[in-house]
Amino acid sequence: MATSRTPKPPVVERNSGSPVAVPPSALVVAGAGCLSASAVFVKLAEVNAGTAAFLRCAIAMAALAPLAVRECRRHGRPDRAVQCCALAAGVFLGVDYALWTASILGVGAAIATVLNNVQVIAFPLLARIFGGTPIARRFLIACPVMLAGIALASGALSEDPHATHQLLGSALGVASGIAYAAYLHLSRLSGTRNPRHVVTPVCVATGAATAVTGILGAATTGITARLPAASWGWLVALALLGQVAAWLLLATATPKLAPGTSAALLLLHPVLAVALGLLVLRETPTTSQLVGCAVVIIAVWFAHRAPRDRRSG
Repeated sequence: MATSRTPKPPVVERNSGSPVAVPPSALVVAGAGCLSASAVFVKLAEVNAGTAAFLRCAIAMAALAPLAVRECRRHGRPDRAVQCCALAAGVFLGVDYALWTASILGVGAAIATVLNNVQVIAFPLLARIFGGTPIARRFLIACPVMLAGIALASGALSEDPHATHQLLGSALGVASGIAYAAYLHLSRLSGTRNPRHVVTPVCVATGAATAVTGILGAATTGITARLPAASWGWLVALALLGQVAAWLLLATATPKLAPGTSAALLLLHPVLAVALGLLVLRETPTTSQLVGCAVVIIAVWFAHRAPRDRRSG
């Protein structure tokens, strides 16, 4: 009978040995883990904002381009709409990098990463406005709390001895988060339209981001390739882990998840970044900033916690 041949999705996913059976949520968590070290790598590289943003993308292209060529030979080239979507995503990604890297130098690696995650609010809103994706009522209730937490985490309400340009750095961090959300939204649209192409859209977006960060970097802080070997090493790590691995994982997973779910899982990114900032860079955020981080995470968890399905009992 038809009912006896229909497998239960959870059983198939858990018992299958195929790599496709890896839950999308696990891939987002892995991607967040890769992104969490980015701010630390930028600080350890000891380069200016323009150089870090540009070389992050340029080095990543060396790894992504051969993979994209291989993917296109296997599946053909993605259609023009997907390519245009990836190009637009890359422009926003380049703006995000330029603003975010500058904010790190103003408020510190950990707090800049928290501010960048205003995407938790902006990503679902963009999906609602441009894609019609509904927003859960829990999310709307938690929004003011998340915004208050972001204000605390920014350090705008307290003195931070590690912040050289606190208010400006906070503003740049929030702006970078909005650009980050636009990238995530466009990347998700690209993956939904053409799920067979994962590497190619990421490569196209990274190429566009390389151009944007190159222009903005040259016009602001300048870009230099005369760097010590240690700086090159940290930048290569930044490119391979925080660019190639992170965005390939997220490009694979986010089209299969609701925007709010992806945004909530990406909150592991600032949590780990705060821990790394404390352990590796010896940054000491103020008490109010740490409270703000906790408020953001708890509020987002509440907003996206799925209610229990009483029908299953």
